[in-house]
Amino acid sequence: MKPYCFVLMPFGRKTDQSGFEVDFDKVYDEILRPAIDDAGLNPIRADEEIFGGIIHKPMFERLMLCEYAVADLTTANANVFYELGVRHGIRPHSTTLVFAQGLRLPFDVAPLRALPYELDSNGIPSKSKDDRASLAKRLEECRTPVDDSPVFQLVTGMPRPNIARLKTDTFRDVIEYSHEIKEKLRKARAQGAEAIKTIEQELASIADIDPAIIVDLYLSYRSVEDWEAMVDLAAKMPPMLTDSILVQEQLGFALNRMGKHSDAERILLNVIDKHGPSSETNGILGRVYKDLWKKHIKTDRSKIAIGYLKKAVDCYLKGFEADWRDAYPGINAVTLMELSNPVDPRQEKLLPVVRYAVERRLDSMRPDYWDFASLLEINVLVGDRGQADDALSKALTVIREIWEPKTTANNLELIRRAREQRGEESEWITEIVDELNKSAQG
Repeated sequence: MKPYCFVLMPFGRKTDQSGFEVDFDKVYDEILRPAIDDAGLNPIRADEEIFGGIIHKPMFERLMLCEYAVADLTTANANVFYELGVRHGIRPHSTTLVFAQGLRLPFDVAPLRALPYELDSNGIPSKSKDDRASLAKRLEECRTPVDDSPVFQLVTGMPRPNIARLKTDTFRDVIEYSHEIKEKLRKARAQGAEAIKTIEQELASIADIDPAIIVDLYLSYRSVEDWEAMVDLAAKMPPMLTDSILVQEQLGFALNRMGKHSDAERILLNVIDKHGPSSETNGILGRVYKDLWKKHIKTDRSKIAIGYLKKAVDCYLKGFEADWRDAYPGINAVTLMELSNPVDPRQEKLLPVVRYAVERRLDSMRPDYWDFASLLEINVLVGDRGQADDALSKALTVIREIWEPKTTANNLELIRRAREQRGEESEWITEIVDELNKSAQG
């Protein structure tokens, strides 16, 4: 069987001190993973095991027990350096360092024999074939062990750990089991909530399960809109995982969908108090206030409804200001501004900023449903029917979960009604809403 190679690196797009963005998913897909395969090793990526910054037992096991490791030092990510320190303290050899040529690092990596790779001006690998070959060669050289850990190179008489064969065999079994369960969950999501519950019932005590599996199970319930199952599962998780940002955010999301708006608000405000505003947390909290606005509109309580509409706009704006690159809270802010009567004057200035954020994502990374859906909403807001239809066509081809087009349809229907009440032509928006609802039905 192939030895495992643990990859320590950031994920998604990250920015270095100079403001240069690196697409680490591209680096992994085009250089690191294929090089590891070429060297006859089995890659495991670290970001698949981290949730909300948690460094947990399976993470330490991977750092200690994987025969090989590759660490990407680009952007000097704190988690990567921490994990590398653990690895160097345990494993005398078989750890390979890489970094993006030309970007600043907090120390000179030359003594550590780090391999550079080339990026273009968009932060994407520009010489993938050459860099892949260089890394594969270095990994093959690691089969003849030479100390690469500064700890074991510089500390005379440093005791060398004797990792029992039984432990490494057990570790391999755990990895294979995790992959097996994740594949089962992937198939179960297409079958519905009952299939996912069956898998949960087959698992051992949740407290003893790999956190990667727990979070995959948690988000699987979200994908089939089983909010109650999400809330129940969160209550069973180990405290460290339950308290993570990701789990708390999604718990707030689920409670809001269940109509427990006060509980959702309390949890999300607590996350913001502890960790500060973010595009994700504020985006979910903004949705809580938006739902409360809709609830009070239905009961003809216009005064309190207006108050929640304003809270929703302000919350989304703070989320957008926390990360101008994430258009999600921005598009929600400008959409809700449309619902004021008259239209919130801030919308005119904000729309070009939101459009720019969306277009940057479309130009610089693999677009997902929300990128095209955001562009669709912007074009509806500015009244560009042709561009709206084009964005709709693209959005419909990348739908992942049924609630995604349903959410966009609801937003556009709100815009249509607001314009209809102001006597503006809006019937063309109905056609777009209908297409999105058809896709939501499967």
